[in-house]
Amino acid sequence: GAEVRMKGTVMKMGEVYENPLCTRYSGSEMKRIFSPDTKFRTWRKLWVALAESERELGLDITEEQIAELKAHVNDIDYERAAKYEHEVRHDVMAHVKTYGDACPGAKGIIHLGATSCYVGDNTDIIVMRDALKVVRKLLVNCIAAVAEFAEKYKELPTLAYTHFQAAQPTTLGKRATLWLQDLTYDLEQIDFQIGRMKLLGCKGTTGTAASFYELFDGDTDKVKKLEQLIAEKMGFDSCCAVSGQTYSRKVDYNVVSVLCGIAQSAAKFSNDIRLLSHLKEFDEPFEAGQIGSSAMAYKRNPMRSERIASLARYIMVDTLNPAITAATQWFERTLDDSANKRISIPEAFLATDAILSLYINVISGGSVYPNMMRRHLEEEIPFMATENILMYCVKKGGDRQELHEAIRRHSVATTKQIKLSGAKNDLFDRILADPTFGLTAEELEKLADPSLFVGCAPKQTEEYLRDYIAPLLEANKDELGVDISINV
Repeated sequence: GAEVRMKGTVMKMGEVYENPLCTRYSGSEMKRIFSPDTKFRTWRKLWVALAESERELGLDITEEQIAELKAHVNDIDYERAAKYEHEVRHDVMAHVKTYGDACPGAKGIIHLGATSCYVGDNTDIIVMRDALKVVRKLLVNCIAAVAEFAEKYKELPTLAYTHFQAAQPTTLGKRATLWLQDLTYDLEQIDFQIGRMKLLGCKGTTGTAASFYELFDGDTDKVKKLEQLIAEKMGFDSCCAVSGQTYSRKVDYNVVSVLCGIAQSAAKFSNDIRLLSHLKEFDEPFEAGQIGSSAMAYKRNPMRSERIASLARYIMVDTLNPAITAATQWFERTLDDSANKRISIPEAFLATDAILSLYINVISGGSVYPNMMRRHLEEEIPFMATENILMYCVKKGGDRQELHEAIRRHSVATTKQIKLSGAKNDLFDRILADPTFGLTAEELEKLADPSLFVGCAPKQTEEYLRDYIAPLLEANKDELGVDISINV
C-alpha cells in the first residue's frame, strides 16, 4: 500500500493524521496554492528575481548563473532538503543548500544579501493574494447563484419571521436578497484587501536593508530600485514602505478578517436553510443513494448547511490567531508567529473554499416547496387579514364597531382552540358562518390572497437585482463559471 515518511519513520497511509480540510472539504485549486510545491517553487522564483535584479543593478552575477537558476525552479529534491533541514534545523538554509546543489554554478549568489523572511514573507503575501483571488471567484459565483434564486422566487409569498415567531409575510426572493447583500459586502472587502497587498521586499534583518546598502556601496537609490524591480518581476506594484524583518502581521489579520466576514454570511445563510428544512419549505440537494441518518432511514438532515455552519465557526474562531500574533510581535520580529501561521492561514482559506462551494451547491441544487409555504401562511394569514376584512365589510355597509367586536370574539376563540387542542386555524370558517360579515367564500379568498400581504417585497427584489446585482455581475462576467464538487 501507499506509504508516507514522517521524521524518518515509514508509515502506511491510514496510520497518520490527515487534515480533513484537505481530504474531505476543500477544492483542488486551493490545496494546490498552499502546497509545498507552490511554496518552494515561489521561494526559487524569488531567488531568481533577486539575482536578476542585483545583476541589473551592477552586481557581479552572470547571465549563465541566472539561466541555471531558472532551469531548476521546479525540480525540488525534497528528500535532500529534508536531510539538510535535519542537520541545520533551518528550513530556508536547507532549501538554499538544495537549490545550490542543483545549480553549482550559481550556488554562491543564491540568497545574496537576503534574510529568511525575504522568501518566507514574500511567498506568504503571494500565496495569500492568489488564494484571495480563488475565494473571490467563488464568491462572485455564489452571488450569481443567489441572484438567480432571488429572481426565480421574487413573487413567491412566504411567512417571514422575527425572533423565529411568525410575522408579516415576505417573498422568498426578498429573503434571498438579504443573503445576497451580505455577500456583496464581502466582495467589497475582498477587493479592498487584494488591491492593497504589497510584497515585503528585501529589507534585511531588521528592516534597514543594511546588507543591500553594503552590497551597493551605500547607494540608497539602488537599494530602493532593487525592491521595485523584485516587485515588478513578482507581479506587484510595490513593496511595503517600512518594516522590521517581517511585514506587519496585521496584514494576516486583515486578510483572515475578510474570510471571517464570508464565514459570517455563509453561516447566517446556512442557519436559515436549516430552519427552512425544519419547516419543510426547503430541502438541500439529496442524491438517490444518500443516507440522512444511520438510525432513522426516513430523515433528510440539512447536513451540508450544518457543515457550512461548522466550518464557518472554525474560521471565525481562527481569526483570533492572526489577531493575537499581530499584537504580540516584539520589536523588529519574533518567531512565535511562524508555527501558528503555517496552520492558521492555510486552514482559514481551505475552510472558506469549502463553505463557498457548499453554499453554491445548496442554493443552486436545493428544492423549494411552495405548498408548504402556503400552508404556513394559511395558519397565520386569517389573523393578518382581519383588518382587510373589516374595511371591506364596512364599505359594503357594515357597522365598524360590530364587525370589530365579532372579529375580536372569533379571534380569541380560534387562538384558544389552536393552543389548547392543536386544532387548525378555523377563523375564516367562523367569519363565513357569521351573518355579521355577509361574506362569500370567493370574497374571503380574494381578501386573504397572500400576495396582498407582502408589501413591496417583489418590487424591492426586482429593483435590487436590477440596480445593484446586475451591474456587479456584468463587471465580473469573466469570473462566472465554476466546477463545484462536494466530496461528502
